[in-house]
Amino acid sequence: MKDILLIALFAFGGAVCAGAVGALVLRLVRHRSVAVSLTVIAAVTVTAMLAGTLAVAQAMFLSRHDLGVVTLVVAMAAVVSLAVALLLGRWVVARSRELSLAARDFGDGGSFAAPPGLATAELASLSRELAATSEKLAVSRERERALETSRRELVAWISHDLRTPLAGLRAMSEALEDGMAEDPARYHRQIRTEVDRLNSMVGDLFELSRIHAGALALSPSRMSVYDLVGDALSGVHPLARERGVRLDGAAVDRVPVEVDGKEMTRVLANLLINAIRHTPVDGTVAIAASVRADGGAVVVSVTDGCGGIPPEDLPRVFDTGWRGTPARTPPAGVASVPAPPAGAGLGLAIVRGIVEAHAGRAAVRNVPGGCRFEVTLPVSA
Repeated sequence: MKDILLIALFAFGGAVCAGAVGALVLRLVRHRSVAVSLTVIAAVTVTAMLAGTLAVAQAMFLSRHDLGVVTLVVAMAAVVSLAVALLLGRWVVARSRELSLAARDFGDGGSFAAPPGLATAELASLSRELAATSEKLAVSRERERALETSRRELVAWISHDLRTPLAGLRAMSEALEDGMAEDPARYHRQIRTEVDRLNSMVGDLFELSRIHAGALALSPSRMSVYDLVGDALSGVHPLARERGVRLDGAAVDRVPVEVDGKEMTRVLANLLINAIRHTPVDGTVAIAASVRADGGAVVVSVTDGCGGIPPEDLPRVFDTGWRGTPARTPPAGVASVPAPPAGAGLGLAIVRGIVEAHAGRAAVRNVPGGCRFEVTLPVSA
């Protein structure tokens, strides 16, 4: 028993010495290829076995013949181990190089495609992660392109919408200054109207900038959807009467929500004004509110008689700067009065921003004869 312990001790000492040398070599070649590291590991394994054997032989536990046999066996094992390590290393390096080239194309703005063929579990996992990241970046690039397009459209439309009233203000002010205005009071009223319009546009721009900057400060309080709808309806009733449009708010449940009353009233007012603007004379704009089937949210809907929105335009309705005046037309044969001047395409973008700030969701879909805007809000506990 004592001899066995001594043999184990000598073998362990020789193997530890070989392992220490191998660890030092691995540290020196840590920046080299993985094939070199695998070869060093295989060499350390065989060397540790040989070093342990030599230590046991030096302690006179092995005869010269036995030492020669063991050394020959270790040498054959070394040849096979090193060959297998080199083959495995070259295969891993080749797979890594293919993955690196695929990642380089992905970094240059393309999409990532995993190299064909088998791979180690780690490389396969890395390929899946790169593919998922590629998909996320593709979505992000598409969103960025859409935002850039909407920004350009917004700048163009804002420039046009500002230039038109400013030109009118300048012409009216020059007429008043030169004494050419036959009815100065009418000019003053028109100037006031144009100034109010400009002030509304600037206010919408300021509100949208706060939403995009994440600086929209909300003061939520518990209130009833019924009261919110009532406030919004009373605010737009004069416009509906002027346009000859009926308002229907009968299907509104008394559901409690936790919202900022001022901002949410603005959301409903924007939707109602938008619906009234695109509904023909004698048409109806209906607003309804009901709890969703699962009881976790309330859906407020505004339905108009605009004739519908082309399906290809539905995803862009809430984009900044989008204006669907040409697309949203009353049904043929229905009389209508001239619509009030369209805004700068900011109203629905503001609606979505405020609703999402309340952890809600804004959506739109076509219904027979028009379209329906839906705002989904969490129900207050």
